[in-house]
Amino acid sequence: MPGKQAKILSSTDVGDLLVFASCTRNPLRNRVLVLLSAKAGLRAGEIANLTWDMVIGPTGQISGMIELRDHAAKKGSGRVIPIHPELRDALAALRDVAAQSKSNRVIRSERGGSMTPLSIVVWFSRAFKNIGLQGCSSHSGRRTFVTRAARMVHKAGGSLRDVQLLAGHRSIQTTQRYIDGDSDAQRKLVSMI
Repeated sequence: MPGKQAKILSSTDVGDLLVFASCTRNPLRNRVLVLLSAKAGLRAGEIANLTWDMVIGPTGQISGMIELRDHAAKKGSGRVIPIHPELRDALAALRDVAAQSKSNRVIRSERGGSMTPLSIVVWFSRAFKNIGLQGCSSHSGRRTFVTRAARMVHKAGGSLRDVQLLAGHRSIQTTQRYIDGDSDAQRKLVSMI
């Protein structure tokens, strides 16, 4: 897909991805994989580099924040991302199963080692193919997260700058390129003028 942006996912598409994940050999891991992309806006490389100490709070429970460290983020753009309740529950379930492992990585391969960014990209590619979505990639969840955040940020009393910080973009222009337009909203806006 050179030169093209990954498509934005509808709520139904995300639901279909989660159903697909539940039917795989690693349903808990794959559910977390989908939610880290769609509900936290993480890139494939960031998902691969995420460790348990970035999501565990001082009490040993899943924290309310992902503390994505600079070394795990693209271009050293570490950031703090609030954890969506659905993601928190999925992380807790995965942690119960992962407790026996010596690896500190949240997302691990079937053999117990770290999943590479490429293997995450391939997983998403196969998942989208299986559920019949075209033009989607591992970046679709991230674009969906950024677009939804931008559309709702005013309800939370925030600004596009808050979306930029959640996405880990150095430039607000980069964040703006992620945001998909809404033709219904555009029609409503024009009719209000």
